[in-house]
Amino acid sequence: MGRVAASLRSEAAGLRPGDRLPSSRELVRRYGVSPVTVSRALATLSAEGRVIVRPGSGAFVAPASSSAAVAGDTVDLSWQTVALGDRWVDDSAVAGLLTPPPEGVIPLTGGYLHPGLRPDRALAGAAARALRRPGAWAPPPLTGLAELRRWFAAEVGGGITRSDVLIVSGGQAALTHAFRALSAPGAPMLVENPTYPGALAAARAAGLRAVAVPVDHDGVRPDLLAEAFAVTGARVFYCQPTLHNPTGAVLPAARREQVLAVARAAGAFVVEDDYARYLTTAPVPPSLITMDTHGTVVHVNSLSKVTAPSMRVAALIARGPAARRLRASQLVESFFVARPLQETVLEFVGSPAWRRHQAAVTAELTVRRDALAAALARHLPAARVPFVPPGGLHLWLRLPGDVDETTLMETAQRAGVLVSPGAIYHSAEPPSPHIRVTHIATTHVSELSEGVRRLGAALDEQITSRPT
Repeated sequence: MGRVAASLRSEAAGLRPGDRLPSSRELVRRYGVSPVTVSRALATLSAEGRVIVRPGSGAFVAPASSSAAVAGDTVDLSWQTVALGDRWVDDSAVAGLLTPPPEGVIPLTGGYLHPGLRPDRALAGAAARALRRPGAWAPPPLTGLAELRRWFAAEVGGGITRSDVLIVSGGQAALTHAFRALSAPGAPMLVENPTYPGALAAARAAGLRAVAVPVDHDGVRPDLLAEAFAVTGARVFYCQPTLHNPTGAVLPAARREQVLAVARAAGAFVVEDDYARYLTTAPVPPSLITMDTHGTVVHVNSLSKVTAPSMRVAALIARGPAARRLRASQLVESFFVARPLQETVLEFVGSPAWRRHQAAVTAELTVRRDALAAALARHLPAARVPFVPPGGLHLWLRLPGDVDETTLMETAQRAGVLVSPGAIYHSAEPPSPHIRVTHIATTHVSELSEGVRRLGAALDEQITSRPT
């Protein structure tokens, strides 16, 4: 890493402020190192104030004032690199998904409803009513308000009771708690390939080694899952059986039974991320936890995708010693979820606005999904959508084999549209180039169509510029 950082430091010194450094892919090729090594080198230069890293855009030479500060008689913080060791947390993929687009750029990325689709007025009313509740600012029960835990248990069904439910600060926090509680640092953890980048980031932050298990149009393959358990000795499998992110696959009921049987035979847990419970537009099989009679499944159900990003409330459901360990993790790390937020959720889901909002979102998802699929067929005929899911927020798009997805992403952004590169969804080398295209972040369908048109132009530019 030091060799790469030193070379980039010298290269940046010869450029002007604002100039772009070579892409990470180019640096990997140039130095013959891994993407992680390149990311660490760029992080070092960023900490020194020599470069600015913009997720999804690249690394740029920092303004002269920042570089001058490094050259002057200031505190040298380089010792921290040694003291921190190699437990480096790469947040670039997650940050790229959460960062708002620049002015004039159409977002075909992200994982939350456009502000115009959020139930902001209903949430504001629920919050006002919640703050009038007696004891709204008092500490809640450590596992969450009993009434809220009961509501989540009823939503999941299958014999789940409120005593099985732990209220945590959103789905991402639920995954972090689960990974840390169920696995020791250095242990392998099986994941679908591709999978949600936030889960990969949380696993790495916990010191776990994510091992890829391939999926097809029906989701994870149970035969390969069994093989992965046998080879690695893993004791945790993270999955999204319903509207898998990013492919949109829905695991059929028969496969769900097989997955549970494979995990039981391996003596392993299944962390079921049910993030899309309220985003389906057609019937789907029961969740894994309702089919589980052995305490195999740890289930996550969150509300931020269907309501608002700041609705950081989720249910983490487990039984037995695993549940006790999860409660201890929550208590030690954050005590509890703020009571006003829990009370707000109760007010909202107990009102008619909740069901009205669900119906409106489901109808809008269908319209936007179909509009996105039609626009992709019209403007990106060289690409392929392997599967149109029954709901969700996005489509998974396979690019022609000789297309460089990083270059496409950069060209698309210059053309005024943002997409998510397929590489961030893989824990290992991607088998082919993909991008994930979101339909829910634009203001309206016409803006969505314009974004796809710009993306198509960017793809055409790359294809026509290839050497023959």
